[in-house]
Amino acid sequence: MSLITTLVGTLLFAVLGPVVGCLLSGLDRIVSARMQGRVGPPLLQPYYDVRKLFEKERASVNSAERVYVAAALLFALIAGGVFFSGGNLLLCVFVITLSSLFFIMAAYSTRSPYAEVGAARETLQVMCYEPMVLLMAVAFFQATGSFDVAAVLDMPHPVVCTIGLVFLGVLFILTIKLRKSPFDLALSHHAHQEIVRGVTTEMSGPTLGLVEIMHWCENVLFMGWIAMFFVWGSPLSAIAVVAVVALVYFLEIWIDNNFARVKWQFMFKSAWFVALVAGGVNIALLAFL
Repeated sequence: MSLITTLVGTLLFAVLGPVVGCLLSGLDRIVSARMQGRVGPPLLQPYYDVRKLFEKERASVNSAERVYVAAALLFALIAGGVFFSGGNLLLCVFVITLSSLFFIMAAYSTRSPYAEVGAARETLQVMCYEPMVLLMAVAFFQATGSFDVAAVLDMPHPVVCTIGLVFLGVLFILTIKLRKSPFDLALSHHAHQEIVRGVTTEMSGPTLGLVEIMHWCENVLFMGWIAMFFVWGSPLSAIAVVAVVALVYFLEIWIDNNFARVKWQFMFKSAWFVALVAGGVNIALLAFL
């Protein structure tokens, strides 16, 4: 995969990623509202919220916070560009993790007690889901013989047929990645956390707007990871991808609205257990069978 292809993919993702992510966020709010017996906001409400944030006066605790948030968004865009241009999956994983680390550093830079607690919890969440994400990349290489995402197009069948256990593991940690209940320990999109939202407590205005856009891009990337398992060298895969992604996203919304937040100890133990069982067993089977 050439550098030019990656650059073009990153530019396209920088334009389309936030748009698709905004629509997903709006759909999330509508479906959540219907599950709670409410009408819900309009589909473009996330866009209206972010536009309002950018119209506010820029106010930050320090200049480093804005730099860290901008870097987090930049690396999220690069990760999306690498993935959707068919680039190296392992590189995509490393870059999106780097984005998360810059986001954590932005919270720590404020020196706020609430933000530091949120940053610590965000760090813990990274420690929980990262093993499964890395095992996903390893299993993908075993199944396709390459780390390039474009390799799935040469497969005679979806890679989920070979690494089904890994897919189940990714489904589990996806709830952590999307910051949804019961694993929304550091940050939540629900109204009951608007006063103290942990990692973004000291962020406001355009800085908080960049954070929201970053989350939109992350959501699109993570849905792309789900789609990757069901793509193969057939036009019919497009139908399977749309159906599976829609089902998985609806499942995440349902889980978010029906399960109470758990303690960090349970999240840590369960995430590592799933990684060792689902990821470890699947990789071992591919290696020795």
